[in-house]
Amino acid sequence: MSPSLSVVAHNDLKSVLPMSETVGQRVQRLQAEARQLAKDHVRSLTAAMVSLEELAAEIADGGDAYAPGIRDIARSMAEDLEARAQTLDAISART
Repeated sequence: MSPSLSVVAHNDLKSVLPMSETVGQRVQRLQAEARQLAKDHVRSLTAAMVSLEELAAEIADGGDAYAPGIRDIARSMAEDLEARAQTLDAISART
């Protein structure tokens, strides 16, 4: 049987930070990392929206195989997704 584990509180920041990095530097580094992760996440969202827009456009142009209501919704979604993806790209380019 493996030994049991226990939680040990350790609140001394000096022992967890490398000697060359201050708390302020660590905060700045982590904030920069969080901003980069957020940009990557938005890029993933935009890519998914573009894929969905293409799928919706295919359905909208699918002819009689799809019910008219479905084609109408798909057409509307395709237009909306294209515009929103472009908006996300424009906002992301500013930051």
